[in-house]
Amino acid sequence: MSSDYEISDDEHEYYEYDDEDEEMVDAEDGSASEIEVDGFGNDFKVGVRQERKIYEVDYSALSQPEVERIMQADVDHISSIFGVEPPVAAILLRHMNWNKEKLIEKYMDNASAVAVAAGVELPPREPTPPPSKSSSSRGSMAGPQRTTRRLSADKGSDSKGKRASPPIDAEPFVCPICFDDSQTEFLSLLCDHKFCAGCWKEYITSKVRTEAECMITCMAEGCNIAAPDPFVEKALADDRETWSRYQELLVRQFVACIPHLKFCPYPSCTYTVSCPAAATKSSLTQIVPIVTCGASSAHVFCFGCPIDADHRPVVCAVARMWLQKCEDDSETANWIKSNTKECSKCQSTIEKNGGCNHMTCKKCKYEFCWVCMGPWSEHGTSWYSCNRYDEKASIEARDAQTRSRASLERYLHYYNRWANHEQSAKLSMELHAKTEKKMEEMQITSALTWIQVQFMKKAVDVVFRCRMTLKWTYAMAYYLAPGNQKELFEDNQRDLERAVEELSELIEAPIDPETIMSLRQKVTDKTVYVQKRNEIMLEDTAKGYLEGRWRWNTHVEGFDTD
Repeated sequence: MSSDYEISDDEHEYYEYDDEDEEMVDAEDGSASEIEVDGFGNDFKVGVRQERKIYEVDYSALSQPEVERIMQADVDHISSIFGVEPPVAAILLRHMNWNKEKLIEKYMDNASAVAVAAGVELPPREPTPPPSKSSSSRGSMAGPQRTTRRLSADKGSDSKGKRASPPIDAEPFVCPICFDDSQTEFLSLLCDHKFCAGCWKEYITSKVRTEAECMITCMAEGCNIAAPDPFVEKALADDRETWSRYQELLVRQFVACIPHLKFCPYPSCTYTVSCPAAATKSSLTQIVPIVTCGASSAHVFCFGCPIDADHRPVVCAVARMWLQKCEDDSETANWIKSNTKECSKCQSTIEKNGGCNHMTCKKCKYEFCWVCMGPWSEHGTSWYSCNRYDEKASIEARDAQTRSRASLERYLHYYNRWANHEQSAKLSMELHAKTEKKMEEMQITSALTWIQVQFMKKAVDVVFRCRMTLKWTYAMAYYLAPGNQKELFEDNQRDLERAVEELSELIEAPIDPETIMSLRQKVTDKTVYVQKRNEIMLEDTAKGYLEGRWRWNTHVEGFDTD
């Protein structure tokens, strides 16, 4: 969906661009850092916004009210084009998954069909048989009948969901749901299916609370007429909690339909992130869209995949492949292939538990040689007189087992290091409590202030971030094809890993009052160096994606196969 409103990263306001705005942007280019402020020629430096790093993406965090304003702008736009009430325009947009262009095209082609499908208009009635001659003659005297069609929110209540009461002289109304004839108020939509206000409230509450549904339709069986928002609000009466939940569901449905919007996955968080750079699948082969919602700096997640963590420098497709490989049973199968063999006769899996190569299958009693998998009867009376050792079948069997064992060892090499850095990162977070005690001890045993001992806390934070980077570099290295680019990647990986380990040792070193100042200088210098190595790793990997330098040893979604 495209919107006529742009998002300001600084103020989260929505406005329309025009030619004057473009001139203002050109005049306020970030390269001009000095401006004149008075008649005496005095000037001051204007803070220039920090330049975005190559491995970062542009995004903005939106609160629920801000998303609702974007939704309302689209509703007002459609309402003005079609000449319908805003609640009806909202239902039409939800029916088309908030795709304004598609809605306008379909509506202009056949407005009635779209309105019926969306539930804002009754379907056309089936043609009635032609009247008899006598009735037609009587009808002609009454003159032509005038029929009108309008798109309305409901019939039994106005657009604001006002309750309607039955006529005084009418028979007592019996609700088709609860069969209560004492009800004095009922509600109905455009279809005129009447139900008591209590049943409507229970129905909508169940839909919203239990089913998390925001597309409310008539309770009558087979009726597709949709309930507009004012009707839902009035039906819920004083239940503001359910109404708030309904509004939240509307926002979630809107966000789910817009490619460049994503809801924060953290529990109880209602913020949304807008990241147009990662709106298409093709873009995810060149960037790793790690974002943070506006509720908390700890709410870090990937915009392009379901991973609720920073998995830079590896792209989403490779990260998902690696996690799937770690979770499924494929490596169990590799272990079985490496440590067992199949009986040549019945294909039962056999594990060797002794030193003798004369094997007997317990299932079919077939006797064979463990070395060459050939019949034992052809080997004479001694196992070492195997005369089939160098035959083609034996070579293929040994090669298959060797390849399987090598594949398993290669996987374990990368997995063990991946898991080690994950565990070390968790331990680094636990170091925060110990670090605070060290910082207090430094204040007591030296002249350093609380601000001056913050270098320890910063060092722990840097170690944690770099270990997360190292963790995912091993997932990427597992899938990289052999070559010069992989060797350069592993060189950067080695330098970063070595620097992180050295900084970790300094952080965990015991405090000596006589060497605190020296320790402070060493930790500060090493922290800066580790940050630099981490930047080099992330920047070089990001450039590799943009330049198409990385080659994979297996098929990766979105990448060309060589």
